[in-house]
Amino acid sequence: MTTQSTTPDNKSIVQRALTALVATGDVDALAPLLSDAFLHHRPDATSSTKTEWLAAVRAALPPLAGMQVDIRHVLADGDHVVMHSLRRLPGGGPEIAVVDIWRIADGLIAEAWEIIEPVAQAAAHLVWWEPGDR
Repeated sequence: MTTQSTTPDNKSIVQRALTALVATGDVDALAPLLSDAFLHHRPDATSSTKTEWLAAVRAALPPLAGMQVDIRHVLADGDHVVMHSLRRLPGGGPEIAVVDIWRIADGLIAEAWEIIEPVAQAAAHLVWWEPGDR
């Protein structure tokens, strides 16, 4: 029998996962919070499994060590949690805006989507629908 998690519970699952990853850089602490059937979806329509995604996160951590994360919004509705954050890469790297969407099932993160945009490019992306050469 499964029980549906409440929205505050789902928010705390995501917050624990992010704390485990960002604050400590411990990818192994993140793994138990992910469903075995976890899928990470990218805007280019590719997906990765739990094992593939954790390996990619592990590989990205050394260059991202010390990244500053400013969480602006955490919203939850049913089994979905959405987080909007601004992040600054270490060493004076560019500021990026990130939207993460997490789906929770049976107390674990089952799916994730993320959109990442360099803040410096945001103005150019606000006119994508206007006619002209692009």
